[in-house]
Amino acid sequence: MIHGETMELLKIANLSLHFGGIVALSNLSMIVNSGEIHAVIGPNGAGKTSLFNCISGVYRPSEGEIALKGLNISHLKPHERAKLGIARTFQNIELFKNISVIDNLLLGCHSHMTTGPLACSFFYGKAARQEVDNRLHVERIIDFLEIEKVRKKPVGTLPYGVQKRVEIGRALAMNPQLLLLDEPVAGMNVEETEDIARFILDIKDEMEVTIIMVEHDMGVVMDIAEAITVLDFGCKIGEGTPADIQADSKVIAAYLGQ
Repeated sequence: MIHGETMELLKIANLSLHFGGIVALSNLSMIVNSGEIHAVIGPNGAGKTSLFNCISGVYRPSEGEIALKGLNISHLKPHERAKLGIARTFQNIELFKNISVIDNLLLGCHSHMTTGPLACSFFYGKAARQEVDNRLHVERIIDFLEIEKVRKKPVGTLPYGVQKRVEIGRALAMNPQLLLLDEPVAGMNVEETEDIARFILDIKDEMEVTIIMVEHDMGVVMDIAEAITVLDFGCKIGEGTPADIQADSKVIAAYLGQ
């Protein structure tokens, strides 16, 4: 990227999503620039998770287009988008609770495996090299997220805040260029919230991953987001920097309050 210039990573144009007569998203357009933390905020039912589901391919939009680096991905399946570098976490933790932290993280590497199950079962040649590379990659993520002490423990035995880190780690194991974080600090205490906010900043700065974050904690959003899009009833009602959003009368009336 040329210094002083921004590069468009994700472009959403005129996106609408209908479930029968229910409008989840209506004519939504937004741009996420490479290397930024872009927050999406709004009341419950505003369409935030529906937007994530459209970006990741869980939902097929009724109208509009989603482009990643200029490539229209609207027709692609979730696993095809994952291969292009879109990873996500979930509002409710979606980990395999009975297996270890390291095995949960290794699952994130599978989207980039190029050898089949038969080759992997013999642990030979290219399959063996990929497995070794994946394990090294996962160990770096474990070190980065400071979860070395629990790496071999079943995820279900860990505190909630640590499980959230593991879920972020599994998404990072996919080598994403775009990371979707769905309420990363929901249900956390102050210390856990500060830790996750620090990790999100480090993911952006050290791993050079672009982040879209849905979050209700306005302290975190205003502290770490560089751009914010505000949704209400599936429509965009505001967009800009944290300072812009805090001064926007429509956003104050719909969501932030006086």
